[in-house]
Amino acid sequence: MPLVAHSPLPTFQRLAQEGEDVLGIERARQQDIRELHIGLLNMMPDAALAPTERQFLRLVGACNRIVQFYIHPFTFDVIPRSEQAADYLRRYYEPFELIAEQGLDALIITGANPQNSDITAEPFWEPLTAVLDWARENVTSTLCACLATHGTVQYFHGIQRQPLGVKRWGVYPHRIMDRTHPLVRNINTRFDVPHSRWNEVFRRQLDEAGIDTLVASDTAGVHLAVSPDRLRFIYFQGHPEYDRHSLLKEYKREVSRYLLGDIADYPPVPERYFQPTAQPILDDFREQAERHREPGLLQYFPEKELVHHADNTWSDTGKTVVNNWMGIVYQLTHSDRRIPFMAGVDPEDPLGLRHRRPEPEL
Repeated sequence: MPLVAHSPLPTFQRLAQEGEDVLGIERARQQDIRELHIGLLNMMPDAALAPTERQFLRLVGACNRIVQFYIHPFTFDVIPRSEQAADYLRRYYEPFELIAEQGLDALIITGANPQNSDITAEPFWEPLTAVLDWARENVTSTLCACLATHGTVQYFHGIQRQPLGVKRWGVYPHRIMDRTHPLVRNINTRFDVPHSRWNEVFRRQLDEAGIDTLVASDTAGVHLAVSPDRLRFIYFQGHPEYDRHSLLKEYKREVSRYLLGDIADYPPVPERYFQPTAQPILDDFREQAERHREPGLLQYFPEKELVHHADNTWSDTGKTVVNNWMGIVYQLTHSDRRIPFMAGVDPEDPLGLRHRRPEPEL
């Protein structure tokens, strides 16, 4: 399923340069293929804005090679931005009002960088809930990532995320909990997923709300779950969209905060992320940082060296899940993208799975 470069969004050119399959608009118009229109509500801060675009577009662009994908990025004006980022958004992002008028087949909502423990106190809360209300009535399926998952289950089900006290940070093994759902078709029964968060919604909370957990970890908790209708909202608590170096860049930012005096203690290394061969490099820089705690030391942070000691053990599974998701949407969505389902599909049970019992674990 190639992406269609239907706008001048720089991410399209960047992905094409990286070898991703991106169609020009003229070539796309010559193909007699049903396209899918996917919204990307990007709530990430300035530094992560474009990288997050690329991460999710890579997941979508790796799907079935027949259908064409039109990506419609948008965000909220209430999120503080630098002048450079604001100019980028004015040039390349679309107004939600226009997107809502024209319709979407699917929607992806990214995480965010909250400033409050209470999500409802964030400036993006009210516009986010307005988008959620609109999506529930007008979009075939919405995929929520990390904080978007926490906000959505709180808004729709009253589930309050719980503070962990420490950061859940690293790459963790996971297992499929419900093999009957088509979202997890053709993926390994055990695989890795990165996590990065200070709060969590627990499986017992989801169970009580009728939300089905599809993938979970003994260490990191729930990764993938679905709304009670089994499709309308897909919940990721982990980060299958992360690149190989995403956690490394997060770790570098935490080290920078330590050197600037924003945090008291040197940050822990993301769990199960680096190979053992990275430990001497990590220890050496930490020793220097604790001995000479000054911002200028960050220029010597061994980022280029450390990336060779980190493996990506999650992308293939993430791509398969998103491919399955896009295939389901394609089969059920109406040809008019303003209408969520084709005739005969029950919005309360679009997959006909709501009352099917999960396969027992062997």
